[in-house]
Amino acid sequence: MDLDGRRESENFEDRRGMSGGTMAGMGIGGMIIIGLIALLMGGNPLDVIQSTGGLGSMTGQEEGTEQTFSPEEEEQVKFCRQILGSTEDVWSAVFKKMGMQYTPPTLVIFKGSVQTNCGGATSAVGPFYCSADQKLYLDLSFFKQMETQLKSGGDFARAYVIAHEVGHHVENLLGILGKAHSQMQRVNSRQSNQISVRLELLADYYAGVWAHYEDRAFNSLDDTDMKEAINCAQHIGDNYLQEQSQGYSQPESFTHGTSDQRMRWLKRGYQTGDMQTTTFSGDYNDL
Repeated sequence: MDLDGRRESENFEDRRGMSGGTMAGMGIGGMIIIGLIALLMGGNPLDVIQSTGGLGSMTGQEEGTEQTFSPEEEEQVKFCRQILGSTEDVWSAVFKKMGMQYTPPTLVIFKGSVQTNCGGATSAVGPFYCSADQKLYLDLSFFKQMETQLKSGGDFARAYVIAHEVGHHVENLLGILGKAHSQMQRVNSRQSNQISVRLELLADYYAGVWAHYEDRAFNSLDDTDMKEAINCAQHIGDNYLQEQSQGYSQPESFTHGTSDQRMRWLKRGYQTGDMQTTTFSGDYNDL
């Protein structure tokens, strides 16, 4: 992916020199978000939720310490800020066409653990978006895990991860995320999981929409880039992760969608750039 000369977003917080404090619990909204994202790494979201002590409040402070970071890590930070800057430019233009104003999210880079308005989280949950503070949270170690555990390397695969979380922010601004989370609290677990899948596939689709307009404006992508993103989408499908961790998959427990679904919706967004398309229409089995 060609990002030479591209601007870096100013909507950025570097918390790598901070400790996350002591976590006494989180609200139900935070548990939903963090629990769902835990599946990205093939883990059990209940482990993450239980480690927080259930419902409660946050305690402790984030304290700064002097740290130095490798040139490689600083290059990753620059890359993340450039990708975020690109999403800001693309979504500002897309929202303007829809007669709306885009409010960009903030990217928070952290190490180990972090406190958010959705509660506390550790690096084990992977990247996530918190609608309560409209921030994306990322521990850069996840990129290494992508390469070693998910077999999904490459700069555009990393860009896809950020664009997916920005996709949740787009859902939030359009009112889709809040409505879906409200519905999830009123239905049974199977139906809640299906709503979650629709949200995740839509975020994949919006990541593709971003790539569509990014490439149109800057001709920054090639066939290898899209293959990297599609490969990443394949390796974070619920069926793939469950089969890798336990030898079989349980469709009723899916919360992010299958590998085929995630690849298809990402590619569809990239090919069309159409904001009229949604994963919240039609039969669930046809996604």
